[in-house]
Amino acid sequence: MAETLTATALTLKDIAREAGVSLATVDRVLHNRPGVRPDTVRRVKAAIERNAFQPHVAAAELARGRARRFAFVMPSGPNPFMQQIEAYLGEMSAWLTVRRLNVEMVATDVFDPSVLAGTLEALSGDYDGVAVVALDHPGVRAAINDLVDAGTKVVTLVSDVPSSRRHHYVGIDNIAAGRTAGALVGRLAGQKSGKVAIVAGSQGLRDHAERIFGFNQVMASEFPGLSVLPVLEGRDEDDRSEQVLARLLGKHADIVGLYNVGAGTQGVANALNDKALNDKAVSDAGRNEVVFVGHDVTVLTRRLLLQGVMDAAISQNPGHEARAAVRVLLALARGEPILREQEKIRIDIVMRDNLP
Repeated sequence: MAETLTATALTLKDIAREAGVSLATVDRVLHNRPGVRPDTVRRVKAAIERNAFQPHVAAAELARGRARRFAFVMPSGPNPFMQQIEAYLGEMSAWLTVRRLNVEMVATDVFDPSVLAGTLEALSGDYDGVAVVALDHPGVRAAINDLVDAGTKVVTLVSDVPSSRRHHYVGIDNIAAGRTAGALVGRLAGQKSGKVAIVAGSQGLRDHAERIFGFNQVMASEFPGLSVLPVLEGRDEDDRSEQVLARLLGKHADIVGLYNVGAGTQGVANALNDKALNDKAVSDAGRNEVVFVGHDVTVLTRRLLLQGVMDAAISQNPGHEARAAVRVLLALARGEPILREQEKIRIDIVMRDNLP
């Protein structure tokens, strides 16, 4: 079920009513005309700022005709990073309103290609633009191409499907993120030799596959004393990630590093904590001896970093990604150029001592 985040566009009458003044007074304030008391000016400007009201933008959008509808196809389930993106989209409601944009959330199982493809197919003809967290699969590529052929602007978000005819990708350089994770695991492991585990949501997700590729590049070229084990898939679910990692930890006593490529972070932490309790693999400083590097700064990863369970998080800005996806879809719908440098998403390395 889609959830609408916007209402009808604000007007000068709405601002006047909220500020408790006449329409003529609002007009005088907007055009810097004399005859308005300073406290009234402040009240009107506060109402304008509070609602992100831009009369010239609103007038331009009204002149363009009907309101536009965008759909964001997001993973179902409790993925903290994806929930942050959805929350930021909700906070953009005033900005969206003055541009006559409706943004709707569509939750689906992005790990199942037939389900995701079916979800995309059902959107055809109903939306001007679609942003999708997509699995790189032939069925999904075909569904994206069908949307494009039907005139819908399509942006891949967080995870790309470059072989499709999607119009644009909004997200980080995932190979660079994986290489960064490899460098962190290798350097933090120090002079230790042993094995390194990788937990991913799915290697069918392009962002996860690219991160793993970058990670393996660095491990193979720079840390020959560390052997990377086959990738585990936890579908970004806590329970499944805990189960698959716990089994691996039980088979290999010499695991010294771990890279969690996606979500399922609580499950990964649970498995590591159980291992620490079972074999007392905790340092005198209270830190887990297995180097643990993951992604994104959330309430959970912040706590794990502070507790010493997690060593580093490779962070991307969910607010920037939400805003960029909407701006790119809007530019595509208007036939305007995309400011590629403005929409480039950066990565940051966050550790316990530099938590934002």
